[in-house]
Amino acid sequence: MPHRLPLFPLNSVLFPGAPLPLRVFEERYRRLMGDVLDDPGDAVSGTFGVVGIELGQEVGETSAHQLAHVGCTAEVRTARRHADGTFDVVVEGGSRFRVDSVEDPGPKGYLRAETTFLPDEVGEGAEDYAERVGHLFSVYCRRLRGLGVGAEPPRDLPSAPLPLSYAVAAAMVVDQGDKQRLLEADHAAQRLQLAADLLRRENRVLTSLPVLPAEHLPQPEVGLN
Repeated sequence: MPHRLPLFPLNSVLFPGAPLPLRVFEERYRRLMGDVLDDPGDAVSGTFGVVGIELGQEVGETSAHQLAHVGCTAEVRTARRHADGTFDVVVEGGSRFRVDSVEDPGPKGYLRAETTFLPDEVGEGAEDYAERVGHLFSVYCRRLRGLGVGAEPPRDLPSAPLPLSYAVAAAMVVDQGDKQRLLEADHAAQRLQLAADLLRRENRVLTSLPVLPAEHLPQPEVGLN
């Protein structure tokens, strides 16, 4: 069934189950956050949609944004509203959704969209891919550590294919286009197959590097100002 969600466009990708800290400064997104927390109206209380910006910047006219067709709901876990109206928020990824249509920003300045939630299916061969990805991800973290980047596989890294596919996708340091493809995968088996290909590529790159270049370093927390 369709769901109407306020949209928070970002130059990053949110995955189900993954945490994301946000520092919210820009006026329109302060209004969005206030509406979500105080007066949800036709949205689910404490929930909005995070969608990737494929063209454009986080700060700027929303009309200039080219948005990804698949995003993820963000469920507010903690929120601190400051006296100047800004917010420090930690959200957790909820459910993937497809953007069916985007409304004009209107007087509040932020976008809303009609969306359809996407099913989370496991897919054929997912167990075999999960074992492979678990091994490749351990190698990936070990090679990052060897280059001076702190990277430990989470102690609670899931073994089941579906949550593993999201956990590994969220943890990999790859570009936004790769992350978006992982999010859009039809099922866990496809996502794990793509993750395995990306991990092999990254492991080859990391093996050949004496020093990790800046673009491979983990990015700071996302903020809008």
